[in-house]
Amino acid sequence: MTKKVLMVLTSEAKMGGDNNTGLWLEEFAAPYVTFVKAGFDVKVVSIAGGQVPLDPNSLPEESQLEWQEAESKLANTEKLSEEDVSAGYDAVFLPGGHGTVYDYPDNLLLQRLLRETAENDRVIGSVCHGPSGLIHATYADGTPIVKGKKVTAFTDSEEKEMGLENVVPFLLESTLRDKGADFVNSDNWADFSVRDGNLVTGQNPQSSQSTADKVVEALS
Repeated sequence: MTKKVLMVLTSEAKMGGDNNTGLWLEEFAAPYVTFVKAGFDVKVVSIAGGQVPLDPNSLPEESQLEWQEAESKLANTEKLSEEDVSAGYDAVFLPGGHGTVYDYPDNLLLQRLLRETAENDRVIGSVCHGPSGLIHATYADGTPIVKGKKVTAFTDSEEKEMGLENVVPFLLESTLRDKGADFVNSDNWADFSVRDGNLVTGQNPQSSQSTADKVVEALS
């Protein structure tokens, strides 16, 4: 049976007023390529549908040929739907970008999708700011999905180094800790990812590939 992976992307293009933000390209493209190479059936949706905004700082200086198929998926995405929640994907993957801190946490469909995925012992993967989607995600009994789990994400220290600690609506590391996560991390900007059962998380853009590799491992 071919494994099915749903990648859910941010639709938020602005941060703190006028600052352009959106999806961080590598955090989507590298995992997408990895999942396709692994033979998975990959569907790409976004919170609002339509064209996915890209953080301008994430655009590579030179075009990455192997990312072209992934980038083509961003032009006209389907909106996350009820059908996606009930489809029973083997894995859900949340790439980051600062846009996610605005439209992941309180999206009720995304929260239901994550609950269904966790309740049925399927794989959840996320990288950098992607774990923003996990801060309100709970099991049916109200227990946070991250409680007692080894989790990583964009650290408070990395946010402060970027000078955005007073721009974002919350600090992701601190918030995950508040939800009971066993937060682990490496040095700023180091490649670091962690798998705790069916929950896979990565620290930053540099961790995109290793996070995707751990999702493939979890699915096999």
